[in-house]
Amino acid sequence: MKLVFLLEEQSMKELLDGLMPRMFPGVEYMAIPHSGKSDLEKSIPRKLRAWQDPQARFVIVRDQDSADCKVVKAHLRELCNQSGKSDCLIRISCRELESWFLGDLQAVETAMRVRNLKKQQNSRKYRNPDKLSSPSDELRKLVPLYQKISGARAIGAELREEGNRSQSYNIFLSGIRKLIGISP
Repeated sequence: MKLVFLLEEQSMKELLDGLMPRMFPGVEYMAIPHSGKSDLEKSIPRKLRAWQDPQARFVIVRDQDSADCKVVKAHLRELCNQSGKSDCLIRISCRELESWFLGDLQAVETAMRVRNLKKQQNSRKYRNPDKLSSPSDELRKLVPLYQKISGARAIGAELREEGNRSQSYNIFLSGIRKLIGISP
């Protein structure tokens, strides 16, 4: 089996390149970034229809931003169904990818070399980072030098499998485990 990730943007690819080999060693994967939501959504039907490898399992990952998560997921599901691939795993990062980072401030502290961030994990603001309206802005307040691509690369290499406060991150990992046949 090979996992093929269709992603909204390059930063998610950088995250996966740091995460997948550590958490799922030996799992073959390919991460295909797109230039935003519209590019991803236009690409889904075309790529799913044209893909020739019968061993490929598709994972589509997109930010929620300010949209209704259920509506976004239903739309992506419909694109997959129209392409004849109803078995795609669809995961939405609630609100933004940075929510996943804010769910593990220890990883952010280590990756970005900023002191005393992990102590803030239990503050009300970071207990449920999926509820923050602008996680990227919150992350920049904590780490002023944070840049989307290099930050995703660095933090992706440090994110932990356990203890992340982002529910959407945990659901993402759970979906990957199930897809590759690993019990949680």
